Amino acid sequence: MAIITLQRVYDFSVPAPEHCYLIDRLWPRGVSKERLEGVQWLKTVAPDTALRQWFHLHTDQWEEFERRYRRQLAENDAWRPLASLLQQGQPLTLLYGSKDTEHNQGVVLRDFLLAQI
Repeated sequence: MAIITLQRVYDFSVPAPEHCYLIDRLWPRGVSKERLEGVQWLKTVAPDTALRQWFHLHTDQWEEFERRYRRQLAENDAWRPLASLLQQGQPLTLLYGSKDTEHNQGVVLRDFLLAQI
């Protein structure tokens, strides 16, 4: 069974578990690189800049954000190594910066990955 843990990067503390990834396009404000030691930054799986900025202005349009981000993921192979780890039974930890724990790119990426395996 595939296990994906989502965690807000501001609540994260080291040591990082194996297969722990920061999935934001921008480095989180106020978080040092030392604090995320052992975490890999996969900004290429994050929504592109235009979508990220659009969602920041349209947080009430969650379904549209999901649709657009899923389309971006489908057109991008950056998520494939994550799916491969899941297929091998490896658990993943995905870190995101959003304050909203229910409506962020981590939720969409998790569901997308689970649908792929």
